[in-house]
Amino acid sequence: MRSFLQLALDLFDAPAAVQAPPPGVAEPRPEFHGPLQPAEPLPSVMAPAQFVHPRANRQTRLCDAHVAYEFKRGKRRTIGMQVGADGLVVSAPRWVPLYEVEAALQEKAEWIVRKLDEMRAREQRLESTRIEWRDGANFPFLGETVIVVLDPTHAYRAVGGGLKANDVEVVLHTDAQAPNLTLDGVPRLTLHIGLPQHAEPAQIRDAVQAWLMRQAKRLFTERLNHYAPLLGVQWRKLSLSSAGTRWGSASADGAIRLNWRLIHFRQNVIDYVVAHELSHLRVMDHSPRFWDTVRSVMPDYQAQRDQLRDDAIPRWH
Repeated sequence: MRSFLQLALDLFDAPAAVQAPPPGVAEPRPEFHGPLQPAEPLPSVMAPAQFVHPRANRQTRLCDAHVAYEFKRGKRRTIGMQVGADGLVVSAPRWVPLYEVEAALQEKAEWIVRKLDEMRAREQRLESTRIEWRDGANFPFLGETVIVVLDPTHAYRAVGGGLKANDVEVVLHTDAQAPNLTLDGVPRLTLHIGLPQHAEPAQIRDAVQAWLMRQAKRLFTERLNHYAPLLGVQWRKLSLSSAGTRWGSASADGAIRLNWRLIHFRQNVIDYVVAHELSHLRVMDHSPRFWDTVRSVMPDYQAQRDQLRDDAIPRWH
């Protein structure tokens, strides 16, 4: 059994699944000030919303929405509900009859449908960020848009009969010195990749990813060295991860793991994750003392945390 101090503390960018509040506990609602604007008239006939989990084995109707959900039984004391990217998952003790499960679902119907709507909207937003890897593709780098330019004039070489991502020359250009090439006075960033126009999408993607990971390693190291003395801690090793939902982790031995995809965000967001993980080298939990530690070097950390959760980053596959 690993000791508590040996457990890596993880930071998540977005809710993989949302746990329903306990029965009888109302979820806090936002307050509105001032007159409400009149809503646009709704169509006279609207098809009911449908939410179907890929492993659905039961279905019900909640607030006029058809919900097909995955139902599990196990060793637990209460009925649990989670809304994730795939849909609704309901877990119940083996001894609870199905009519009690249905009653619990109806009690939480409004919450479930709202969270399903939110999760669907988020998935659609993420899907819209999927990159089509070709000449002219674009992606965010430190919060700025970078345009891919396939430029065979840049040197590249075949190794072992194939082209490796790290062997492709990749150079970032800015058109700041050429006003006629800028849009509304904003410098245009272009990433020139030493690949021919007929390069496969996977080759382009891998070359861009290799370049981004090099930039991430350099910048993360710089920011760790900046914040560690301010927090009075010492980090010993940096590793880049490709986790789907985990932005970073810290271990008591000073090992730090950061997701290379953080390089898509502006530096202040990256700084928040760096400060968060380094703070775990002083406080190995998420207690008020931990958040006070983060606040000591980043008073506005909550704004950066919200941006990390709300901003959509590109889907690479």
